[in-house]
Amino acid sequence: MLDGGINVLDLLRIGVDIALIWYVLYKLIMLIRGTKAIQLLKGIVVVLIVRMLSMVLGLPTIEWLTSEAITWFFLVIVILFQPELRRALETLGRGNFFTRSTKSEEEELEKMITDIVQSCNYMGKRRIGALITIERETGIADYAETGIPINGKLTHQLLTNIFTPNTPLHDGAVIIKGDEIIAAACYLPLSESPFISKELGTRHRAAMGISEVTDALTIIVSEETGSISCTKNGELRRELTLDELRKYLQENLSPNLRTPERKTLKIRGKNNG
Repeated sequence: MLDGGINVLDLLRIGVDIALIWYVLYKLIMLIRGTKAIQLLKGIVVVLIVRMLSMVLGLPTIEWLTSEAITWFFLVIVILFQPELRRALETLGRGNFFTRSTKSEEEELEKMITDIVQSCNYMGKRRIGALITIERETGIADYAETGIPINGKLTHQLLTNIFTPNTPLHDGAVIIKGDEIIAAACYLPLSESPFISKELGTRHRAAMGISEVTDALTIIVSEETGSISCTKNGELRRELTLDELRKYLQENLSPNLRTPERKTLKIRGKNNG
């Protein structure tokens, strides 16, 4: 018994209660990260701030409007975000909500990198053009929605098959999240930078464009030369060998090996044009 009549066991219960709530909130945020639901969550925070300010400043009309918005909030959530809620419930039902995968993250990352390198090697030798965007911290679900949903396990066979010429999905970008191909034939924003070499085509401009607005890493396989390039945070690295590509992916995708972020435009390579 502590001073003030507070039992140590009660404090332990409170601590466990708070820890569980924060853990559940964290898992929910991870589930909706990169989706439109996270934007709604930001909007709700804004509404709550406006409501508190209206109460302090004595603005009855704004207070009433924000109160009504909060009242109908849960119904709106259910209607607008049925897919996200269904996915969360499925995850909970499978028992994956509170458990970690038995396969280590390092093994999954290494397999992912190997599949990407093998696919780029195959396409580069045959001069098959490709544009592969890998999500990192910033969600890019909005760009994935411009393409065709795949939601398939990443393999080098599937990745290569998507970019095979004269197939329905070969134009546009493939978006990868974790060890899954989320979508194909996606549209990426084109860079307007005047510093990009004139010899570079639409794929390179799209790769630079997505790197300027998100922290995603994008790989380009040139249809003309078969060379491999990468973009990240406004930086373009050209004509990478397979070993250089593997090392670049390991350095920038592994949480423990990520290099410091830079937002400045840089173009590196054997021939910068």
